[in-house]
Amino acid sequence: MVKEMSKFSKEWEGTGQSGVKAILKPQQPLRQRLEFAIRRVESQTQSIEGAVNRLKERDRSLFTKVVDAYTKHDTKRANAYANELAEIRKTASFMLSAKLALERVALRLSTVTQLGNAAAVIAPSVKILQNVRTGIAGFMPNAGHELDAIAQLLDEIMIESGQTAGVSFDFEAISEDAQKILDEAAMLAEQRMKEKFPELPSLKAPEEHVGESEYRNP
Repeated sequence: MVKEMSKFSKEWEGTGQSGVKAILKPQQPLRQRLEFAIRRVESQTQSIEGAVNRLKERDRSLFTKVVDAYTKHDTKRANAYANELAEIRKTASFMLSAKLALERVALRLSTVTQLGNAAAVIAPSVKILQNVRTGIAGFMPNAGHELDAIAQLLDEIMIESGQTAGVSFDFEAISEDAQKILDEAAMLAEQRMKEKFPELPSLKAPEEHVGESEYRNP
């Protein structure tokens, strides 16, 4: 075990390569490659946050139109805007959930510093990235491609760290851990949606309509 940890440490810091192979095919230390992956995850998190903010602005505009049509007793137009608004909020909720999941991935990956937690942290993170990529590709194709590339990079790091340390993977536990994180992100996203997006006015009671003041700051 001590020998395995020593070998992992060399791979982690990039001091394990030597001879002709190291000259002909030099490889970045696992630590640097993981740090690069984390930065790429953080970059996608920011991109998704920008998309969520754009949806919020569109939501604000539609919400104003709903209220305006509502106060004019134009129920048909109010319903049309409200339906469009509902779709935007559904998308925003998913995007926010994806952002929160990626934040957790970056945070978890930053804890990988030793043999014992390398595969245990990276494997569920790959699963989460794959799930987020599947859902987000339709809204943000570029982000989908980037998340796929990051997942592949992490998969390579995980396999190398596993081979180095002789670690076996419990894929059932990995899937369960990943799903738990995704579920937590979805729950938190739902709470954030309630905080950031006002409730639609009831179309049955014009005298009780609400206005843009319902929007609260994040």
